[in-house]
Amino acid sequence: MNPSLELQLKTLPSEPGVYRYYDKNEQLLYVGKAKNLKKRVLSYFNKNLSGYRIKIMVSKIQRLETTIVNSEYDALLLENNLIKEYQPFYNVMLKDDKTYPWICIKNEDFPRIFLTRNMIKDGSEYYGPYAKVRPAKILLDTIKHIYKLRTCNLNLSPAKIADGKYKVCLEYHIKNCEGPCEDLESKEDYDEKIDAIRGIIKGDFRKAKDYLVNQMMKLASSLKFEEAQIIKERLDILEDYQAKNTVVNANIDDVDVFGMTSDETAAYVNFFKIRNGNIIQSFTTEIKKILEETDEDIMEEALIEIRQKFSSDSKEVLLPFHLSVEIPNVKLIVPKVGDKKRIVELSEKNAKEYRLEKLKQVQIVDPERHTNRIMAEMQKLLRMPVEPRHIEGFDNSNIQGTNPVSACVVFKDGKPSKADYRIFHPKTVEGPNDFATMEEVIYRRYKRMLDEGESLPQLILIDGGKGQLSSAVKSLRLLGLYGKITIVGIAKRLEEIFFPEDPIPLYLDKKSETLKILQRVRDEAHRFGVKHHRTRRKNSTIKSELEEIPGVGEKTIELLLSKLKSVKRIKEANLETLEEILGKSKAKVIWKFFNTN
Repeated sequence: MNPSLELQLKTLPSEPGVYRYYDKNEQLLYVGKAKNLKKRVLSYFNKNLSGYRIKIMVSKIQRLETTIVNSEYDALLLENNLIKEYQPFYNVMLKDDKTYPWICIKNEDFPRIFLTRNMIKDGSEYYGPYAKVRPAKILLDTIKHIYKLRTCNLNLSPAKIADGKYKVCLEYHIKNCEGPCEDLESKEDYDEKIDAIRGIIKGDFRKAKDYLVNQMMKLASSLKFEEAQIIKERLDILEDYQAKNTVVNANIDDVDVFGMTSDETAAYVNFFKIRNGNIIQSFTTEIKKILEETDEDIMEEALIEIRQKFSSDSKEVLLPFHLSVEIPNVKLIVPKVGDKKRIVELSEKNAKEYRLEKLKQVQIVDPERHTNRIMAEMQKLLRMPVEPRHIEGFDNSNIQGTNPVSACVVFKDGKPSKADYRIFHPKTVEGPNDFATMEEVIYRRYKRMLDEGESLPQLILIDGGKGQLSSAVKSLRLLGLYGKITIVGIAKRLEEIFFPEDPIPLYLDKKSETLKILQRVRDEAHRFGVKHHRTRRKNSTIKSELEEIPGVGEKTIELLLSKLKSVKRIKEANLETLEEILGKSKAKVIWKFFNTN
C-alpha cells in the first residue's frame, strides 16, 4: 500500500458519504456509499476479505476520494449519479439502453393520443414509459374501442373550424371519429373524453365508467336502444380490461412494489407501479453481480434507479425484505399478511419467471456460462469447498434378493459421461443387504481409483437415506477420503438431502437447478442399475436351463449364447451347426438332450 493511501485511511471521517477508488492510471475503479465512511472503507482493507474479485480490486487501489453528505439516502443518490456518469468497472449497473414507448396526449385542440418513443417538450402529456410495447398497445386499443378520437394531424383551431377549412374524412364515415373538424363534436364533449382517458391510463376507471353510464342512460331514455347497446358493449370492454389488470383491492393506491430473486451471478428485480389497485407499470431487469453484492445492496440501487426511470413519486414502497436506507417522506414497508403481502409475492414470482426465461436463453446461447453458474450454485447450496465438476452417483438394484448389482454413474460439468459408468457385482454380501452392498461397492470403487491414480470426484451422491449414506461413509473413512470428498444422500419420498453427521436434512426449492441435477444423477443411476439387473436376471434364467445338461459348463454355455443368441435357437439347431461351434462330442450331448426328451 502506498504511503499517501495509508495516510488517507487513517484520517477518514465517520460521516455518511460516497467514496471513490482509483488505480495507478487514475482510472475510476469503484464508487460506493456508506453510513459511516471510515468503517466502510477500512473493511475493504481487512486481511480476511472474502471473494477473489474484491481482493483483485483492492490490490489495484492507489488513491481514494470521499464526499460527505447529510444522510445515507443522499449518499445513495450521489452514488447512483456517479455510477451512471462514469460507469466504473467494479460497480453493478442497470445497463438498459433501450428507448421505451410512452403514451402521448398531444398538446393541441382536440388532442390526439398515440404511442411514441420520443419525448418533445411542447406541453404534451406523456405517460409511461412502458417496459413492453404490447401492454401499451392493448391499452390504446381498449381506449379506441371505447372512445371515438381523431387520428388526423390537422390544426383544429376554433378559427379554422369556424371558417369551414376542413371536410370530414373516411374515419368519420366508418364511425371512428365524431367529426370535430366540421364542428360536429364540441370541444367540451371531446375534452370530457380526454379527461376520462387520463384516468384509465392512471388506473382510475371511475370517470370513464360514469361517462359511459351517463351516455347509455341518455340514449335509453330517448328510446335509442341500439345505440345504448353499443355504449353497453364499450362499458363491458372497459370492465374486462380493468378486471385483467386489477390484482389487489382498489384501496391500495399509489404504491410501488419491488420483488427480487438472485443466484450466485446475478439478481433479478421486478417493479410494479400500482394505482387504484391496478398495475399500470411492470418492469423486470437482470443485474450482474460483480463484487458478491448482497441482495440488500442491489435492491437499494434498483430502488433509486427504477423509480427515476419510471418517474415515480409514490409515498409508499412495498419490499420483500428490510433495507437500512431511509428515503425522506417515503414509507418502506415489508408486509407480513394481506393484499400487500400477496402483491409483493406476485412481484417476486415475476422476477423468478424472468430469471428462468433468461437462464433458458443463456443455456442455448452460452452453455459454458450456464454450466459455470449451476456449478457455483451447487457449491454454495451443498456447502462444498469446490465446485462439483465431477459427480458420481450410486444405486443398488435387486429383486427378491436375486442377482444384485450396484450402479455407478458419472456426471462431468452437470452432464452424463456414459463411458465412465460402471456396474459392480457384490462379492462379499449374501442376500439383499443394501447397507453392506453400498459399503463394499464404495470401497472397491475408490480403492481402485486411488491405486490407479485416477482423479477423484468432488461429489458422491448416494441413492437412499441415512443408512446407505452411513455405510458409504465407513468406506471413505477406511480409505482416508472422508472430508476430502463431499458425500450426500438423497431420499426419494420428500427429496431430502442428507449430510453425514447432520440429523437435519436439507430441503431444496423444487425448481432449484441443484436439485434437478441431483435428481438426474439419482434417476440415471437407478435406470442404469435396473437395466443391468434385468439383463443379469435374464441371462441367469437362460443359463439355468442349459446348466441342466450333464457335462456342459459355463464356458460352453457362454460360447453357445454368443453364437446363437438364445436357448430357442440352440434347441432348434441341427447337429452340424452345433458341431461347428463346439466339436463333435459336446455337440452330440447337447443335441441329444433337446431332441430325445
